[in-house]
Amino acid sequence: MASNQAPVKLVNESAVEFLTTEMVEAMIRTIKDDAIRLGTDKDPSLGSPNDGTGGPKDYSEGDEAMEAVYYKLEMIGFRVGERLIEKISKDRMRFSDNLDVVKFVCKEVWMFLFKKQVDNLKTNHRGVYVLQDNSFRWFTRMAHDQSSAESVKKVTPYLWFPCGILRGILSNLGIASVVVAETSSLPACTFQIKIAKTA
Repeated sequence: MASNQAPVKLVNESAVEFLTTEMVEAMIRTIKDDAIRLGTDKDPSLGSPNDGTGGPKDYSEGDEAMEAVYYKLEMIGFRVGERLIEKISKDRMRFSDNLDVVKFVCKEVWMFLFKKQVDNLKTNHRGVYVLQDNSFRWFTRMAHDQSSAESVKKVTPYLWFPCGILRGILSNLGIASVVVAETSSLPACTFQIKIAKTA
């Protein structure tokens, strides 16, 4: 190594996975504790304060507590994505169109984050892109039943952070978008990117 080069700083992958897992659990616990403290713990999905569960029993849509968790995790991911793309794309030429940006995300960004490329990219050429990952890295080490609806419900909050990362990356590249994710059989998941129409 040349003396004028700074040493490369690396982070163990298991530490990142642990941080992500704990971040999601901490958000759920925080929202639950806030609801109990404020006396708004009437939401059945929060569970009873004495039932020994670490978080919500149900991650169903429309649940106020889980919407708050979604917002916080997605915004943290958004900020991470904004900063991350500056590092990844600093030596890259400008992109010619939205498809080039999404292809870059599927190849380079996915490789940086998950050590593999996206398995499948589909588009309707009208601003909607579907990224399919058949073995989402953050799900591969989680204990789960592949086809269980209960397992799918439990991992759903773990998709909100990467949704925010994708939205932050696209935003910093000048593309306003909405990113949603879903999974029907673990460890596969699908991210749908809807690019906002510009006037």
